[in-house]
Amino acid sequence: MTNTILAGLSLIDATGLTILGTTLATLVLGLAANLWLRGRCAALEKDLRGADGLDYAFRLPVLRNILRDATLAARRPGEANVQAIIEERFQADLRPMLLAERFVRGATGLVIILGLLGTFYGLTLSIGRIVQLVAGDAAAAADITQGVSQGLSHALAGMAVAFSNSLVGVLSAVVLTVVSILSNVSDRRTAVMVQIETYLDRVLPRPAAAMGPAPQLAGFGESIARLDVAVARFESALQKFASTTGDFHEFNAHLKDNVQRLSLAFGDMSATLKAQLGPLRPGPKG
Repeated sequence: MTNTILAGLSLIDATGLTILGTTLATLVLGLAANLWLRGRCAALEKDLRGADGLDYAFRLPVLRNILRDATLAARRPGEANVQAIIEERFQADLRPMLLAERFVRGATGLVIILGLLGTFYGLTLSIGRIVQLVAGDAAAAADITQGVSQGLSHALAGMAVAFSNSLVGVLSAVVLTVVSILSNVSDRRTAVMVQIETYLDRVLPRPAAAMGPAPQLAGFGESIARLDVAVARFESALQKFASTTGDFHEFNAHLKDNVQRLSLAFGDMSATLKAQLGPLRPGPKG
């Protein structure tokens, strides 16, 4: 089987070998970048593991810069955005590491694309040579059998380019995918950043806790005091209104008695008027 594969590779032209070599080089670089990134993350974790305070001297410059920027931010008013500081220092101090991480993420798709490129190149080459063989002038050929044999050899060489690049591209993608599953460098970097943030939260000073109540809390207390005064005034107004309502109820009771007395007086006056008007009425005519 190995001899068959080597025989097929011997039919590949220079362009096909270039595409094939680029695919293999991408595979090797992807694996090497993955190992290098794991080593860098391990070095960060090792340097961070021995840190015990703000005066600890880190060996790696990026950790020293993160600690310096976070300490300065903690001394300013307000809460320090530790996560933003860590991301900014990683972008500024670890550009090669982030570039290698992007290459590792894109290596799988890159080898597949290179495999497809070699496949289409080989198929195009093979079809073109078959067309030349079919459309060739047989009378101009010295030996028809020899011409057909050479034409088929050239056509098979194009097929070898196509399938060899497809095979190498797919195998490279499988290897890179398995490696990325077992060793995800993006997750490893995120874990290191979380460890750095935890360390800074533990060691950074918190001036707000040592100070008295915040100005916002003092203003809130004053608002509560003013609200208590307003509630007391409202209760006093309600009590006055209740007493006034009682007086008004008493007034209504007296008014009702006065109306009843007036009604009785008008009734007595009506009866008296009727009694007085009785003799004044003319009697019946005889």
